[in-house]
Amino acid sequence: MSTPEITLEEKTMAAKGQTPWRRFAADFFESRLAVAGLGVFVLIALSAIFAPWITPQDPYDLMQIDILDGRLPPGSTSGEMTYLLGTDDQGRDMLSGIFYGLRTSLSVGAASTLIALFLGGGVGLIAAYFGGRVDTVIMRIADLQLSFPAILIALILVSILGQGVDKIIVALVGVQWAYYARTIRGTALVERRREYIEAATCLALSHRRIVFRHLLPNCTPPLIVVGTVQVAHAIALEATLSFLGIGIPITEPSLGLLIKNGFDYMLSGDYWISFYPGIALLVTIVSINLVGDQLRDVLNPRLQK
Repeated sequence: MSTPEITLEEKTMAAKGQTPWRRFAADFFESRLAVAGLGVFVLIALSAIFAPWITPQDPYDLMQIDILDGRLPPGSTSGEMTYLLGTDDQGRDMLSGIFYGLRTSLSVGAASTLIALFLGGGVGLIAAYFGGRVDTVIMRIADLQLSFPAILIALILVSILGQGVDKIIVALVGVQWAYYARTIRGTALVERRREYIEAATCLALSHRRIVFRHLLPNCTPPLIVVGTVQVAHAIALEATLSFLGIGIPITEPSLGLLIKNGFDYMLSGDYWISFYPGIALLVTIVSINLVGDQLRDVLNPRLQK
C-alpha cells in the first residue's frame, strides 16, 4: 500500500504551525556539518570552562611543575603523571596547557565580540536612522578603519596599550566595531523605510525608543551571523598577537604562546609542543565557522523554503 504524498500546501500549513524557534532549530539541524561543528564547539567550551577540575595539572602553578620533565614526548610517564600529549620545555603538561589556553582564547573572543557588537551596532543604528552628516562622518571613519588590515590595527593598539588580557580585549574591540557598524547600517537603511517605523514616528515616540525598541530587533539576524564569524576572527587575532610576543603575558595561558614556545624545537623533532596547540586552535576556529555558515543560510530570508 503506497503512502500518500505530502503536498506543498500541507507542508506550508505544517510550517505555519511551528513556532519560530522550532522552525529555526529544524532548519539549523538540517546540516550535518553544522551540527558536528556545534557539538565540537560545545565540547571545547566545556573543556575550557571545567579545565581546573578535569586537567591533571595546573600548568601555571610552579609548585606542580618539574623542569626536569621538559620536552617529554607524548605518552611519557614521570612519577605518577602520564603526559598524554607530552610536555613543553618548562615541563608543563601540554594537555592541561591547551585546556587552560582555550579558556583565555574563548573568553577574549567572546568578550571582545560582545562589546564590539553593542558598540558597533549602536553606532551603525544611529548612522542609519539619523542619516545626513551623522551617517557620513561615522561611515567614513568605519571605511578608513576597514581599509587597513585588522592585524596591523591590533598591533598598533597593543603596542600603545601594553600586554594583558584587558588590553587585548580593548584592541580587538577597536578592530571589530566597524564590521558591525557597516553590517547593521545596511539592514537599518532598509528597515527605516518600513511602515512600522513611520507609524512609530507619527506616534511621536522618542528617537531612542524607535531605534532600540523597534528598529534594532529587526536588524539582529545579520549581527548574529557576523558576530559568530568574528568570534573566530578574534580568537585567531589573539593567538597571532601572543605568538608575536605582544599579546598575553607569558605568565598566563594562551594557545598562541604555546605554539610560540615550541616553534624553536620544531626542527629538532619535538613537534608536539607546537603541533597540538595548533590543532586545538584550528579545530576551534573551524567549528565556529561551520556554525556561522549555517546560521547565515538559516537567517537569510532569500534562502527560506
